[in-house]
Amino acid sequence: MELTHIKYFMEVARTQHVTKSAHNLCIVQPALTKAIHKFEEEVGVPLFKSKGRNIELTEYGKYFLARVQPLYEEIERLPQELRAMASDDAVKVRLNVLAASSLITSAVIAYKRLHPEISFDLIQNESSSFYDVGVFTYADAGKAKPDDDEVMRLDEEIFLAVPNGERYRKLDRISLRQMEGEKFIGLAGTKQLRSICNEFCRELGVRTDISFESDNTSAIKDAVASGIGVCFWPEYTWGRVERRKIRLLKIVDAPFRRELLVTMRKNKADNRNTENFYRFLVAFLKRHFRHHR
Repeated sequence: MELTHIKYFMEVARTQHVTKSAHNLCIVQPALTKAIHKFEEEVGVPLFKSKGRNIELTEYGKYFLARVQPLYEEIERLPQELRAMASDDAVKVRLNVLAASSLITSAVIAYKRLHPEISFDLIQNESSSFYDVGVFTYADAGKAKPDDDEVMRLDEEIFLAVPNGERYRKLDRISLRQMEGEKFIGLAGTKQLRSICNEFCRELGVRTDISFESDNTSAIKDAVASGIGVCFWPEYTWGRVERRKIRLLKIVDAPFRRELLVTMRKNKADNRNTENFYRFLVAFLKRHFRHHR
């Protein structure tokens, strides 16, 4: 059933006159008559019957018209809806942020100050591919091969954040095996980073006893400073700590590092705003990493 034939049927049903319909459709009358007959053969029932010089719908035709008209009107609206959707998408950037969320939020805020017309949708979904810009983390990002159009990689060390008390005051490095029995603060909500740290600990045969969980870096800083526990701390993306209260110790058992992947998908009719934000975000992160080295 061709859409063109449905269009012809709708027009003839409206005018109930083949010649007028042919004129309105800008085709010759014999071609329209042939198309209508072919359409009736396809559906297997007569849709029109003669009435003097005009024609009218049969009962089958009336039933078909009632069913097909709302569908056809929906189809006719689709191009306009798609254009509106594309226009909306052009000024919207969809972000999937699974790492460095505080830092990425700061970048979004900074970009919004410069471009208030741009809107952002932020999600945290490991299984979703419906995003324009993604931020992910892996222990070895070289093994990760995202199916995205552009990828930028950054590397940072993971330290152990401890309270600056008598036990740790003179240390600048530590073995995780020395931390058996120590209370750890878990990284709630940061699944990829938590998985990286858990995997490192499993490889070393070290068990961490989680006494408190938070995905808020300020809350984690306060918890570590108050002696509630110790925590794994990414070198750059979680920001600096107040050294008077917290010490960051290098973990000596194995290279404790992670890589950030910042990716972009060109999945819009107009990708300019997505590309502009992606360039801004990459520059923002590189600047932040250099500044904190």
